[in-house]
Amino acid sequence: MGQKIEVLAPAGDYTTLKAAVSAGADAVYVGGERFGARAYAKNFNKEELLSAIDYVHLHGKKLYLTVNTLVKEREFHELYDYLLPFYTQGLDAVIVQDIGVMDYIQKQFPGLAIHASTQMTITNVISAKYLESIGVERIVPARELSLKEITNISTQTNLEIECFVHGALCYSYSGQCLLSSMIGGRSGNRGQCAQPCRLSYTVNGNRTQDILSLKDLCTIDAIPDLIESGIMSFKIEGRMKQPGYVATVTRMYRKYVDLYLEKGRKDYQVSAEDRKELEQAYQRRGYCDGYYFRHNGKEMLSLQRPSQEELPEWKEDTKCQEKINGKLTLSPGKHATLYLKYQEIKLQISGEVAENATKQPVSRERLEKQLRKTGNTPFMFETLDIAIDGEVFIPIQAVNELRRQGLEALEDRILCRYRRAVPDRINRRDIPEICKNEETPVLNVSVETLEQMELAVDYSGISRIYVEDAMWDAPDKRGPLKKLTARAKTSGKQVYFAMARIFRKEAELYYRHNLEELLGVFDGVLVRNLESYLCVREYSENIPVVTDSTIYQWNRYARDWWSRMSIESSVAPVELNRWEMEELVVNNMEIIAYGYLPVMVSAGCVKKNTRGCDRRDGFLTMKDRQRKTNRVKNECAFCYNVIYNSMPLILADQYEVLLSLHPEALRLQFTWESPNEMREILGLYQSAMEGKEIHLPANTEFTRGHFKRGVK
Repeated sequence: MGQKIEVLAPAGDYTTLKAAVSAGADAVYVGGERFGARAYAKNFNKEELLSAIDYVHLHGKKLYLTVNTLVKEREFHELYDYLLPFYTQGLDAVIVQDIGVMDYIQKQFPGLAIHASTQMTITNVISAKYLESIGVERIVPARELSLKEITNISTQTNLEIECFVHGALCYSYSGQCLLSSMIGGRSGNRGQCAQPCRLSYTVNGNRTQDILSLKDLCTIDAIPDLIESGIMSFKIEGRMKQPGYVATVTRMYRKYVDLYLEKGRKDYQVSAEDRKELEQAYQRRGYCDGYYFRHNGKEMLSLQRPSQEELPEWKEDTKCQEKINGKLTLSPGKHATLYLKYQEIKLQISGEVAENATKQPVSRERLEKQLRKTGNTPFMFETLDIAIDGEVFIPIQAVNELRRQGLEALEDRILCRYRRAVPDRINRRDIPEICKNEETPVLNVSVETLEQMELAVDYSGISRIYVEDAMWDAPDKRGPLKKLTARAKTSGKQVYFAMARIFRKEAELYYRHNLEELLGVFDGVLVRNLESYLCVREYSENIPVVTDSTIYQWNRYARDWWSRMSIESSVAPVELNRWEMEELVVNNMEIIAYGYLPVMVSAGCVKKNTRGCDRRDGFLTMKDRQRKTNRVKNECAFCYNVIYNSMPLILADQYEVLLSLHPEALRLQFTWESPNEMREILGLYQSAMEGKEIHLPANTEFTRGHFKRGVK
């Protein structure tokens, strides 16, 4: 069929990398000692990674390095020294989540391919097109996309599309999960997720189940559909898995990708023996074919924990050698000459001078046997000619040395094609200084009910109100919302609408019908993803845009990138502590100072999986083993769930510290609070702003979030 489909395997160590290559992987992705989203994997040290780059290149494969964590401001200067040796060695690509890191690498390391990580939560062709326009070569879209959505991206861009085809599935959209972070400080955005989604929860007082735990992904039967949708790289999850698992899974996907490419859909069939071997390579939760053919479903869940079966023993066999052609010529009085050919590379190596044989001439058989002893080198002779002129003698040691020199020269010729020159280091002072905000921060609020909106409109200390735009979709709320918005404006308040947390086909349809009217009614927009920002800018270049905390800006490069996008302001990351915010310089940013923070956004629906889908918004409660209760919101307009933290963030008694950071505004984020509860919280912060003594709510469990502790 002429298509090139890449089988992309994971490797957490050198043995696994060799196993992946020998099993037929076209490329391997690995993590180094820094900046990778598997902090607890063994990972590669500098010397191992340099060697791995050469190893895959000698075998005609590629190596991609994960640089897919969010990078703090104080760490950013380490990126150059960390990446430089791998860049000059010939690293093929970096997998990136942080937009600031992406921008920096593009400028600092020319020619190094950028792959946009699944943690960037790319869910729509609008963001895919944009990333292509700024030089991204490949995207790994959100795992939740259907084949139809992937086809839309593949047919409307020239991007390489890489998708997960086998392995563990996250319950949350990758990059949108703070559950592990908020519970124990182990952030998924820093590669340290403790996987609390694998624990049991009790929903609305019913029986305890593993309601957030998904089965592993297995798409071996769907390979024709995946290829025909435009996926060109089949990514296997598992950088923390054993070599035997990686080898087995890689070999199976290599076999069946090749089967489809050779024989097409008509003759494509997976044997029962191969399917069994594939599934037995790792037993944990059972298997499903993921989101490719559904939006969500209970059949994807692993509600019960199966007993662990003993895995088949793996017998290590990772030797992998490239076939080369050779010819040795010997003639008395002349230097022995070895000719080597590999692909388009041709070499000629001269050795010792051959002599006339006075006693026993060297035989062709002996010479060939000796030359074929390529041992642990990357090469083996496919053809080897021995041309001898007369009766000749040459020491076997000299033949061995000629072989060694020849193979080393061939290795050097192959690898020199990948080497890069050292680039000049960019001066970080090129980033504009951020002017300090000397004004007292104003108080902004976000609301999710009409009752909260009405209270916010009448409360004198509020400067701006953010309104969830899903409220606009309810016929009984739109009229009152318009009136309240008009009232707010007459009292000098701004009213912005907050867009969807995930931008997929439901959101695209919603904004196609409503965005123009929304832009006419409201003063500005709060966006939570790149897609929403681009969507707004298609309609208006002038409407003020604020980026929410889910548009991550952990470093000044990311801040500078977004400032060039003509945004009004940004919301500071909720995973940074006060000292990291100071390093970032959060002047002119908004800090969330109160609220039940969203800790997960998921395509899965807890309500649908426990009670059935009735397409009605609302809340469920989900209690963990520690008796902590999280609320789960059905956002039916956009068909996703939002899971909120069990305790509200309260920073009222930290007001003086907040002031020292010089933020533009403090935001109080209201969700389900009653008017009385909202009034109490507003009064608490108003007292703090007026310098009065603060009395935190009695008998209310709350958290400081990451304001003091941060994440590693």
